[in-house]
Amino acid sequence: MFFSKCFIFHKTLFLSPHVLIHFRKESIARSSFFTLRTLSDLANISEAIKILERSNNVGIDVYTRLLESCIRSKSLSQGKRIHQHLLKNTTHINNSLIQEKLIYMYISCGEVELARLIFDINGNPDIVLWNTMIRAYAWNGPFDRAIDLYYRMVELRVRPNKFTYPFVLKACSGLQALEDGKEIHDHAKRVGLDSDVFVSTALVDCYVKCGCLEEARKLFDKMPKRDVVAWNAMIAGSTLHGFYKDTIQLLLKMQEGGTSPNMSTVVAVLPAVGQAKALIQGKSLHCYCIRRALDKSVLVGTAVLDMYGKCVRPTYAQRVFNMMTVRNEVTWSAIIGAYVLCDHMREALGVFNEMLLDDTVSPTPTTLGSVLRACAKLTDVGRGKQIHGYTIKSGFVFDTMVANTLLSMYSKAGMIVDAIKFFDDIDSKDTVSYSAIISGCIQNGNAEEALLIFHEMQISGIEPDLATMVGVLPACAHLAALQHGCRNHGYIIVHGFASETSIGNALIDMYSKCGRVDVARKVFDRIPNKDIVSWNSMIAGYGLHGLGREALMLFHDLQSVYLKPDDVTFICLLSACSHSGLVAEGKQWFYSMNCDFNISPRMEHYICMVDLLGRGGLLDEAHDIIQKMPFEPDVRVWGALLGACRIHENIELGEEVSENIQKLGPEGTGNFVLLSNIYSAAGRWDDAEHVRVMQRDLGFVKSPGCSWVEVHGIIHAFVGGDQSHPQSSKIYNKLEELLVEMKKLGYHVDTSFVLQDVEEEEKERSLLFHSEKLAIAFGILSLSPGKPIFITKNLRVCGDCHSAIKFITMITTREITVRDASRFHHFKDGNCNCGDFW
Repeated sequence: MFFSKCFIFHKTLFLSPHVLIHFRKESIARSSFFTLRTLSDLANISEAIKILERSNNVGIDVYTRLLESCIRSKSLSQGKRIHQHLLKNTTHINNSLIQEKLIYMYISCGEVELARLIFDINGNPDIVLWNTMIRAYAWNGPFDRAIDLYYRMVELRVRPNKFTYPFVLKACSGLQALEDGKEIHDHAKRVGLDSDVFVSTALVDCYVKCGCLEEARKLFDKMPKRDVVAWNAMIAGSTLHGFYKDTIQLLLKMQEGGTSPNMSTVVAVLPAVGQAKALIQGKSLHCYCIRRALDKSVLVGTAVLDMYGKCVRPTYAQRVFNMMTVRNEVTWSAIIGAYVLCDHMREALGVFNEMLLDDTVSPTPTTLGSVLRACAKLTDVGRGKQIHGYTIKSGFVFDTMVANTLLSMYSKAGMIVDAIKFFDDIDSKDTVSYSAIISGCIQNGNAEEALLIFHEMQISGIEPDLATMVGVLPACAHLAALQHGCRNHGYIIVHGFASETSIGNALIDMYSKCGRVDVARKVFDRIPNKDIVSWNSMIAGYGLHGLGREALMLFHDLQSVYLKPDDVTFICLLSACSHSGLVAEGKQWFYSMNCDFNISPRMEHYICMVDLLGRGGLLDEAHDIIQKMPFEPDVRVWGALLGACRIHENIELGEEVSENIQKLGPEGTGNFVLLSNIYSAAGRWDDAEHVRVMQRDLGFVKSPGCSWVEVHGIIHAFVGGDQSHPQSSKIYNKLEELLVEMKKLGYHVDTSFVLQDVEEEEKERSLLFHSEKLAIAFGILSLSPGKPIFITKNLRVCGDCHSAIKFITMITTREITVRDASRFHHFKDGNCNCGDFW
């Protein structure tokens, strides 16, 4: 070696300067070439690129080696430097192999559009390159670009192969582009590739995700050969659509055919098992996973504990969680969700605290949603606000699901003002957002606000869904807004929701509370799959209108169908008997509850019985039933008896009942008002005043009587003695006119309903301007002659107003319906359907 080097050196001494310079350049180029090859082989791309940038004459194989290194390491910045060098030295930029490598490099680095630019300038891409680009769009999106590229390929008469179809069909699945999927299916048939296992599997997956499960099953059954991926596609589709039995049958057939379930199979089957709460099958699958050592996978472990959570076995879920050596965010979210699903809210918050101590994971939007549901259930607003703060810091507050859960939490905690404020700040509201705030408003007594938000939703272009309509109908019911309710019913019919049982039940309640019990019955009769809520709603509707006989007949019909009455059924039935004076019938069904239906009476049933007996004048029997209750009576039971004492003016028993109420602690102003009324009716003004002072000292404020009437779709509210309405002067004049006419017909003001010891004339004027009378006068002024008037009141209608409305129906020859806090009163021709029994 030494002599060789010396010989070369000696030779150079005799070369001319020109030849020497040329020799040196050639040596450097050759040296760079070998260095580039060596560096690229060693994947030392940075050093190779530095040499490349100093070289002018580099072969194609060097570029391809360097680009392949970039593809393997996903080095975008270095790949771009190589691309830049190719553009400067244009020798090889148009070479098809170089372009192919550049396309692969950009795709591997996630820059699909940059790859597309090179693809578009390629003169004649082969099928492999077409497939590569279609696959890139199918995996990374946008999916429609993959489909467009496929159609362009067909137009250019490039023949798709068995790899093309799975890629483009995956894009169709992602877009749920059924029509494109069907057309591509026809293409595959024409070239004879539809029976290929890869193509068939992709078609099954496409049809499944487009909702065509029957078509997918037909195609699956015709497959000459099925691998585990094909079985998994069909099983996952069956699970996706909630067909638990079909999923299990497919799993069994898969094993009978000699194909063993793998990890993906188990992960696909377990959600269906959990949804069906099929615990035995779930345990069998868990055992299978242990035997095949599949339970070591974090995916399988998470699916198993999620299944146990859905089967309401939180202990099993926790055991699986404890045995998992690797846990990711989804695992933590699954165990927290399992506890929430099983109503173990404190345990859910405890696990969340543990998660926060684990530095390897962070809460996901799904995790935060579950935790916020736990806070809402526990009304732990303090913790909920802390999590709200975390969502703001982490940016998750912009996640629509998290925002909707926060809305629900504030609403359930009674913080409706905060909920509405937060709702207004949400940028990307969806149907769930509107449904949550509408339901929250109704739960917190803001029915008018609920209707306003619903109107805003419609203006914004967001389509109300089934849940929204189930939420908004109670607002119409609460306000007795019949026109709004009818319009919503029309929307429900047009959008195909009318056959849903939950919608039917909400409509029954809405029409009943809007005074149209006849329409409620028509809705009830048309519900295809009545549940016990349907029957209870209709029985309650009849009860509200004092139609006790109809309620009893419907109860008899219920006994002839497959459904069994529940405890709520008997509450509705006893209430109907109470509002209709059917004392004997009410007593019969109360005592047969336990004997014939094995339903033990609870507090609400005793309240109904005391109310029934008390209204019927059987005060001693009502008092006796309270004394014999198997548990301590609460304020509501004694309150029902106190109301009966007011009706029948039994001061002695009323005082005794009032003492019991004071011992328990009154829950509101109602019982104070009842006792004050009893004393006032008896002329015991000092005692009445003492009750009012005690009420004030204990911090209870009487809710003012408020009535509202719907005129031409607009709700008008009135408070007793209020003059804030724009037409107050006309309303008051109308009432003065009516009073004159009423007295001519024999009306006498019942001043016992005035709680103050004032002059008779002042008492008379006080009663004249009660809220329900103001609403009726406005209705007379606003509605055409003879048109019925419908009034809703937040409290019970007083005896004087009840008597006055009878006379008003005679004077105006129109029907008036009043829905008070207790029931409906249908006034016509000087009579009320309650028979003065309310």
